[in-house]
Amino acid sequence: MNILVTGATGNFGRYALKVLQDLVPEDNLYGLARTEEKGAKLKEAGIKVRIGDYTDSVSLQRAFKGIDRLLFVSSTTDGDRQAQHRDVVEAAGVSYIAYTSFGKATESTSPLAADHQFTEQLIEESGIAHTFLRNNWYLENEAAFLAAGAKGGKFIYAGGNGQAGWALRREYAEVAARAVSGKFDFPEILELGGSLRTYEDLGAALRGATGKDLEVISADEATAAKNLVENAGVPQNVAELLVSFQQIVKSGALAVQPDDFEKYLGKPLTPMVDAIKEVLG
Repeated sequence: MNILVTGATGNFGRYALKVLQDLVPEDNLYGLARTEEKGAKLKEAGIKVRIGDYTDSVSLQRAFKGIDRLLFVSSTTDGDRQAQHRDVVEAAGVSYIAYTSFGKATESTSPLAADHQFTEQLIEESGIAHTFLRNNWYLENEAAFLAAGAKGGKFIYAGGNGQAGWALRREYAEVAARAVSGKFDFPEILELGGSLRTYEDLGAALRGATGKDLEVISADEATAAKNLVENAGVPQNVAELLVSFQQIVKSGALAVQPDDFEKYLGKPLTPMVDAIKEVLG
């Protein structure tokens, strides 16, 4: 049973492959990379590499030859994401797909959900057995805000009273690895996320992680971005982008009650204080 992980040179894919190395024989494990150069480190880690690009359907058909189970890590939002995802699904020819999707994808009105709605439908229509891993929000998405708070003494956010199910990226990736391994029972749809929290809750956990009596401040986007520039060394354009992500939380799109993350992870989630310490590094 051959397993292939797409996006294998990214953080999520690398985490998933590392877990899979402990779950399945390495002879059956493959990672997808866009070029030989990008796949070099995977080979060093003992992973067989297939070369393919989401924008090149012929390369995908070659890469997926002989593959039984696919961990399909969604592409970035650069380019025509729906066309890229169509190429992947049409080229797959596998018995099972685990796909990294978005919370309540078929119901969500968030702009981020549309491409995932499209892809979930493609997979459904393909008849391929699947699990839609509807991932909530990576704690790493808030890394700059946490770092700025730890340094400047003020955790300033622009996400209002929105809630998210923050957890570490590696924990989402481990569930994905377990799903595609074929060694565990997984449902067709899995809403994945930690306990729902607000930014106020996140700020309180940051106090615990740093041992500092930080101020936790709800502010407008400009103020939150300024704090990132001044205390996290983030360029203005990047700060504005990061703050825009918090508007997704503010909209309520991530206030999705999760399924039993820990059941499918096979162990407890990292407590939030410890998770923040890990992100702060």
